[in-house]
Amino acid sequence: MQSIDYLKCLEAEHGSGLYPKRDVMIVRGEGAKVWDAHGRAYIDCVGGHGVVLLGHSHPAVVSAVKEQAETLTTCPGTFYNDKRAELVSKLAAIAPAGLTRSYLCNSGAEAVEAALKFARLATGRTGFVATMRGFHGRTMGALSATWEKAYRTPFEPLVPGFSHVPFDNIDKAAAAISEDTAAVIVEIVQGEGGVRPGNGAYFASLRQLCDDRGALLIVDEVQTGLGRTGRLFACEHHGLRPDLLCLGKGVAGGVPMGATLFGENVAWALKPGHHSTTFGGNPLACAAALATLDVLKAEDLVLQASKKGAYLMEKLRALDLPFVSEVRGMGLMVGLQLRGKVRHALMALVDHGVLALPAGTTVLRLLPPLVITFDELDAVIDAIAVVLRSADDERQRP
Repeated sequence: MQSIDYLKCLEAEHGSGLYPKRDVMIVRGEGAKVWDAHGRAYIDCVGGHGVVLLGHSHPAVVSAVKEQAETLTTCPGTFYNDKRAELVSKLAAIAPAGLTRSYLCNSGAEAVEAALKFARLATGRTGFVATMRGFHGRTMGALSATWEKAYRTPFEPLVPGFSHVPFDNIDKAAAAISEDTAAVIVEIVQGEGGVRPGNGAYFASLRQLCDDRGALLIVDEVQTGLGRTGRLFACEHHGLRPDLLCLGKGVAGGVPMGATLFGENVAWALKPGHHSTTFGGNPLACAAALATLDVLKAEDLVLQASKKGAYLMEKLRALDLPFVSEVRGMGLMVGLQLRGKVRHALMALVDHGVLALPAGTTVLRLLPPLVITFDELDAVIDAIAVVLRSADDERQRP
């Protein structure tokens, strides 16, 4: 068997070089835990960047994928398919009111790209209003909607017609939405932007502005969708009605999939050939997505996300850590605003058996699987307490 160091060297030498690496080789996962090549276990609060809603290798998803792989793995959209038909029907049944159609693709960024194109077709307009700190993906259209300059600058000029306004500020939005605005795109909780939830009054006013000015409202739920925030869709917390809703990450239990949901006010403009994808809606991913939706309901994971998220945030706030200025989030999407850089804390947490994410340079982000146990949450809390108390000691040292 090849050595672990040799395998790391292979990936370093022949991989893209686009990812900052932590010195851990993950080889196995089950539930909310993963194991490295040395057999050490970690509680996974990265969760594939929010992908593994059901935990790693959930038996229902494994079974569905195995059975479908033995039956039919791919079928282009030019033919009908049983699994695809079941999935789009189920999505229509659970989606916010009016979103009766689904375009199935392979990722959240693709779902956003489709939403932007569909909005232009449906409105005949070319402009888009997005938000500061918003993140919508790395492909050219999605990147144009994304705010962070470090992501954007190397690839400019981007798609024209995008403007960015402060999140949760309706006056700035009102000033930006014009007769040329095809759509406003917004997250209910800004994930990459620091785990920042918006408020209900803002979203209600944004919906009214779009209605008054003939623009569509795109809600990006790539990270928040399907239970992460304690509701099946985060927009349900505010009774918000999107025109288009973007899904990705956890929709197929770890198998790559994205989806753009929309209603008849968009569907009328779409004609065969306007958009397509080779792998989108393939039977393998559809089978995994159907299993994921079944497990979410059968194991009551949406309610669990609400209860566990409330427990996690309450316990973290009770620690009263000087290095933490705020704990915020929604459901099992939690961010700790630090009084310094997050990188050292992330590395130290690895040593304590916990994997976590940054959200910007000063926010520690937790996106554990919804199946994480309360005992595992307690272990995460204990590790964070040790690491961040140590970080505060370092900060205060002369």
